[in-house]
Amino acid sequence: MFWWEADEQSRVTECGGGAFADLSTAQRFLDRAREEMSAPGRSLEQGHLLVQFDNRTFHVRWPPGESPDHGRTRGFAVEIGAQPASDRRYAAFAEFADFAPAAAFLRDRDGRYLWANHSYAHLYGTTPERIIGSRIEDLDTPSDAAQFRALDQEILSRGKPVRHHLSYHRTDGGTGQAAGHRFPVQEGGQTCVAGIYVDITEHARAMDERREAEENLKALRDHSGLPCALLSVDGRIEQAGTATAELFRTRLSDLIGRRAHTLLAATPDLRLLRHAWEGLISRRIRRAETSAVLIDAQGRQRRTRLHLATVSGPAGRVAHVWAVVTHQSIAYEAHPPLTAAQIRILSLLAGGSTNGEIAVSLGLSRQTVDYHLSRLRALLGAATRPALVARAYILGILGPRAWPPHAATAS
Repeated sequence: MFWWEADEQSRVTECGGGAFADLSTAQRFLDRAREEMSAPGRSLEQGHLLVQFDNRTFHVRWPPGESPDHGRTRGFAVEIGAQPASDRRYAAFAEFADFAPAAAFLRDRDGRYLWANHSYAHLYGTTPERIIGSRIEDLDTPSDAAQFRALDQEILSRGKPVRHHLSYHRTDGGTGQAAGHRFPVQEGGQTCVAGIYVDITEHARAMDERREAEENLKALRDHSGLPCALLSVDGRIEQAGTATAELFRTRLSDLIGRRAHTLLAATPDLRLLRHAWEGLISRRIRRAETSAVLIDAQGRQRRTRLHLATVSGPAGRVAHVWAVVTHQSIAYEAHPPLTAAQIRILSLLAGGSTNGEIAVSLGLSRQTVDYHLSRLRALLGAATRPALVARAYILGILGPRAWPPHAATAS
């Protein structure tokens, strides 16, 4: 085949197709085609004609509506009755696939290799020259050879191409997987079988590992007892575990699709949480740990420790964020927010300070401290000093993992 584009002076500017070895021969062919087209008694009928060139016959065509008489032209020619040279057997298939990254081969009906490209030979740790002339059984294990012969017979009997996956034994002793097409071709007056395959062993292994990881993650999500949820970048819940539904005292189906911020109480923790979320979405950080007060379906609140981690998507962008809840306080009815002074008094009280020592530490009068403690007992429903400290820890006002005691939101 030969295709070309020529300028106004009929000089070839672009060409290809493999019919001619060099540009000068291609130019001579185009000049010859123009001569035959302009010869007396010859006419360009329906945009095509037959051209004799170097003892070869070509069927030449121009695109509809385009004339070779003037201006830039383009067209293509196909040789009629071409016989491949002895060193160019199976050239139509071989030139296309010889150096392709996909493994390709051509076999006759008896399973003898007529041609193979470098990628195919590489699968067997050899060269195409050593493949050609051998039979399937010379290269593959008996089980693989039987499988491949059965596939060849299917192609020959059906006369149609087949697309499929197959497993094979690799030279390193492992099992490989390939995906591709096997199809019938006519070569040397007989029907042969050609195939072109891509090795997907590593891809298949990666997909298996991904499925295993997803199953493990699903098991962890549903059976670990940890409330967790997978959030989209706009903060919607896409996945959640049963423990999460129990935490919010609702059905799992009612959580999916809900905006996560509707489950958060308006406390000072929100500022820190929003800052952490922005850092995750912008990829400044990959994980964060912060406090949050959650609201369940009955309106009760619960202070928790929230762990956030990003999940990367295409091009390294953040696709999702995993949120895991730990260190839950008991659920409680919402109470008026405490002031910084009240929380500091609770911290000192939990550390064993007396009212007088608290007053000295904060620069307050003893009467002011007594008033704050009385007010705190009323707000938190605690009758004594030990009960007040216990309630401060259970409600999550004081952080459970720090000494000396301090507010849970201090971090």
